[in-house]
Amino acid sequence: MATKISILGAGSAAFTLGIIRDICMTSNLHGSTVSFMDVNRERLDLAHGLCRRYAEEVGAKLDLHATTDRRESLDGADFVLNTALAAGHDRLDEGWAIGIRHGYRLGGSFHVMHDEAFWINFYQYRLWDDIVADMSELCPDAWLLLLANPVLAGVTYLGRKYPRLNLVGLCSAATATRGVAKRLGLDAEAFTFELAGVNHYVWLTRGYYRGEDIFPILDRYLDAHTGTEKPCGDFSPVHVDLYRRFGVYPVILEGGPWWYHSDPDRDMTKQARRQSLQIRRNKTIAELTELLRDPSRQVTDRAAPSESSGMHMIPIIESIACDIPRVLVDNTLNTGNFVPGIPSNFSVEIPLLVSKRGIRGIQTGGLPRPLLAHMLHARVAPVEMELDAYERGSRESLLQLIMMDPWTTSEQQAKALLDDILALPYHEEMREHYR
Repeated sequence: MATKISILGAGSAAFTLGIIRDICMTSNLHGSTVSFMDVNRERLDLAHGLCRRYAEEVGAKLDLHATTDRRESLDGADFVLNTALAAGHDRLDEGWAIGIRHGYRLGGSFHVMHDEAFWINFYQYRLWDDIVADMSELCPDAWLLLLANPVLAGVTYLGRKYPRLNLVGLCSAATATRGVAKRLGLDAEAFTFELAGVNHYVWLTRGYYRGEDIFPILDRYLDAHTGTEKPCGDFSPVHVDLYRRFGVYPVILEGGPWWYHSDPDRDMTKQARRQSLQIRRNKTIAELTELLRDPSRQVTDRAAPSESSGMHMIPIIESIACDIPRVLVDNTLNTGNFVPGIPSNFSVEIPLLVSKRGIRGIQTGGLPRPLLAHMLHARVAPVEMELDAYERGSRESLLQLIMMDPWTTSEQQAKALLDDILALPYHEEMREHYR
């Protein structure tokens, strides 16, 4: 089918290769045009070269081209995949180093010692406004698939500001849920479920395996494996404890409530894990570069064409472009009270019916009241504070956002962090905005 897909931030070669693999495995999308766009020409050429070879190896007829011009990529697009990070990981790390110096720790709010740090989000909002402005001129009916953080604040911000924008935010809750089924020794294809929550804070509220309630199966598994699981992953002590407290299971839990992070040794473990992840990323880039340079090697040996990436982008595109209805779990505004207790103009992560008619939320049974209270405190209130700060250019609201972090012990501490972040030489635009 002749569909144009624009991938913004396509220079992440391994991720983009996964997207192309899924397109190659989706015969309904053969004949599509895929535009790779990135500001880094070297990384862009790496991703484009690998994907072109991949499509040739599997015999998928695709028109793949690369550009550093965003408007060229967006022109006539039907779907826009935004994976771009406007401010790089080095800026995130430098801000984190300042946070550590001022006594902030991992496991607090998502807006300081996390990937959704306020000094990174600022540039994402700027970028998204520019993208939407270009889309309104060059592809006004296109769907914007938001993949880059902060998905929760991003869908909330864009959905409120541009109510006519075709928008959906993507993450991995459904994939994680199927991982839970596999851990229990169940056939994931025979597992049906309901998820409810907000991005990075998503809960399994109902589940059935061939008609049988999943929670007694889960209880038996946990009783048999108490004390045997590693301190991380889908069955960590934190996941299990929260399940015991609330009666619903956390399938996506970035960080979790702050009190689980009171041990400094856990902070060191997480920092080491992040450093290890960066080392693996660098190794992957080196390996993919060598693969591109060696025409005798098959790219399909790296990404088997029989294995889907598990990501939702291409199923969403196929469902809309070809009218193949699917229920997928992703992020949209809570306009239909899909998760009771969450504001109607705030993003939720829920089951969505996707088809030619668009994307429609499906009503959930909601969340236990104590858990909802934690969610409003940990995820909803800080996003509202940050968006107020950004939209009004309010330094005071930005300070209040930092003071909401559980590791803040005084206003002086929060002011010192804010001052040092804004003083970084590359934050001139942000300093001006928050005057």
